Amino acid sequence: MSAPLTRIRLAAAALAAAGVLFALYPGLRPWRDETTLQGAQEAMSSPWWVATHLFAMIGFILVPLALLAVRRVVDGTRAEPLALTAAVTAWIGVGLTLPFYGAEDFALHVLAAESTGGAQLDLLGLAEGVRYLPAAVTTFGIGLILLAVGAVLAAVAIARSGVLPRMSGVLFAVGFATFLPQFFTPAAVRVGHGVLVAAGCLWLAYALWRTPARS
Repeated sequence: MSAPLTRIRLAAAALAAAGVLFALYPGLRPWRDETTLQGAQEAMSSPWWVATHLFAMIGFILVPLALLAVRRVVDGTRAEPLALTAAVTAWIGVGLTLPFYGAEDFALHVLAAESTGGAQLDLLGLAEGVRYLPAAVTTFGIGLILLAVGAVLAAVAIARSGVLPRMSGVLFAVGFATFLPQFFTPAAVRVGHGVLVAAGCLWLAYALWRTPARS
């Protein structure tokens, strides 16, 4: 197997893994009423809180690698500049998104564990402060918007390339375009969104895996 083909298939496998991780993130996340002290303590102090948010962070890291593989596959077509723009935009978006996830995951877990252990902490107030610090929530929002833009640009590049199946980037784009709004929906919708993102990643991963063989 040639080196370029090997890299493309590794990227496809990474994207498939990202899809599974994005499904597990809301699927296994401990859902409680985090507006109450008991609910926040139970959710945030759970080991699954740490694990599932880490699943999402790993998924975010893997996605731009797959978009670089898309650029390689469409190299030499009129879609190549757009595919490169998509990969770079998504990479910047992920970089801006991850710090918020780190604070949400590790900082809130430590605070909840301390609160559960008897420390006199205003857990709800501290959690709100971590989540809604202006710089943090702004970079988080911009990051997810850029990631959405990158995913949409990738879907357009795929459709224009004539190399990958025209529709293989559509679910991928829809999943990441709705990543920010889904945070304002109930748990069941968020779990469903995780399945949507997984389906989009797996579909595109399959297309990436198969395209060199067809060529």
